[in-house]
Parts: sequence; C-alpha cells; structure tokens
Amino acid sequence: MRVFPIKAFSDNYIWLVEDNKNLIIVDPGEAIGLLDYLQQKKFNQLTILLTHFHDDHTGGVKDILAKFPETSIYGPIETKQLNTTTVKENDQFEVYDQNFKVLKTSGHTKEHISYLMDNLLFCGDALFSAGCGRVFTGDYQAMFETMKKFRHLQDDVKVYAGHEYTETNLTFAHAMAPDNLQISKALQDVKELREKDLPTLPSTIGKEKQINLFLQAENLEEFINLRKAKDDF
Repeated sequence: MRVFPIKAFSDNYIWLVEDNKNLIIVDPGEAIGLLDYLQQKKFNQLTILLTHFHDDHTGGVKDILAKFPETSIYGPIETKQLNTTTVKENDQFEVYDQNFKVLKTSGHTKEHISYLMDNLLFCGDALFSAGCGRVFTGDYQAMFETMKKFRHLQDDVKVYAGHEYTETNLTFAHAMAPDNLQISKALQDVKELREKDLPTLPSTIGKEKQINLFLQAENLEEFINLRKAKDDF
C-alpha cells in the first residue's frame, strides 16, 4: 500500500491510497492531474472519500465520474448529492480490505468528517500541521471539541491534511510562542522542505501535540482567542 499526494490548485493535496490495482482518492478538488494519473495506471476500482462540501475538495468528482462512472463515493450528509454512501460519526466501513472509522470533526463546516484508516487520519480542513481550519460555521465550541477529539487519538496516528499550510501555521505559532524551541525547530525543518518543494505532510498526532497551539488550548476562550488571532495574522 502506498499513500501519496497529488497537488491541486495552489496548496491543496489530493491524497491517494494505492493498493495493488485499486485506488482510494481523498477530496479531489480538481481532476486535471488526477485524470492523467488514473488513465496512465488503469486501476480496477476507484473509491472517493469526501470530508466536506467545499468546492476545492469536491470539484473534481463529476469529471472523475464522467470517465469512471462505477466509482464509489463516501461522504458526509453535506455532500449527499455526490455520495453513493453517506456516513456519519462512528460509522465503520471497509474499502479494499482497509477498515475506516468516521469521526465527526465539525467547526470548519457543520458536517465535516474525518476518516481514520488504522493509524492514518484523513482530516480535510479540520486539522492542519500546526493549525486548524477556519471556523466558517461560527461554532467555535464545535471546533474546540474537534480539537479535543484529535488530541485523544494515539500519538502514532499519521495526519494527512488537505492543504500545505504548515510553514504559515508555524510562523504564526512562533510569533505567539517565540521561546518554544520545538516550534522553532519545526519551523526551520519545514522551511528546508518547502525550499525543495517537498510536502511537510504527513505529520503525526504526537508531533502536533508539541507544535500545534490549537490542540494545546486548554479551554474554549483560549481557543477562540488563538483562532481569531490566526484569522488576522
């Protein structure tokens, strides 16, 4: 099994889980580069996992279906017009002998979900390395609860977020906590990766507990203050 990203737009990642001649596609925001890859590799079966309804995570679905109409699509209720199977909190299902558990991770959108496949977490725009999604719902309590849910995962869980935001997030974290040596070191490491145009993901939950201020927030007020500061950063 191989897990790797295809870039989309300026900073999106479409995560692919390739297992023999079957492929799982997470949040295909656009189809251009992806269709080239699919036609080159000629997979037996395709499955799409959607985390939320935003177009930069769903915009490629219809083009994929036009070429591969047998594709299965799992997603939350907010993407029900695209889904072949709608899933919710604590649902479990199997794709190509891989087991998935669904976590409701709302706040960025009302019905945002994440997928836990063994120790791989596909979290869309809920959790980023050193950051979290904007709270477009205005429901900061929901996003704070989502952060607590992530914090309770095992440290070895790998974090496959939907965007390459790590350097920006760590720059903000360093500004907020300039004496934090773990954040300073992580920022330097990330800058070196980005200079080579290499992805900074996946991260791990254990690493995020050390460098992600949003995961570290001890109460709702602290979380809101951090999120609003990041919005204005």
